[in-house]
Amino acid sequence: MVKVLYFAMLRDAIGKAEETMELPEDVKTVEQFMDFLVAKGEPYASALANRKRVRAAINQTMALADTSVVGATEIALFPPVTGG
Repeated sequence: MVKVLYFAMLRDAIGKAEETMELPEDVKTVEQFMDFLVAKGEPYASALANRKRVRAAINQTMALADTSVVGATEIALFPPVTGG
């Protein structure tokens, strides 16, 4: 089981801050994880439609699309952070 956290606009679009789910065995990377969520339909499909606006962290470490999610206990999804 993996805990999935949603922040900012993603939390609003998906309608929850977190959930726990079982990942299919064929989901091995961040990109495949996002594909898995989109395949679940709405509201995930709309929230993740523009992948350039979504960042991920695996176990609180920033991750790229090809980063492994195998064995992850936490996946966080959030929009890019800007300074100011």
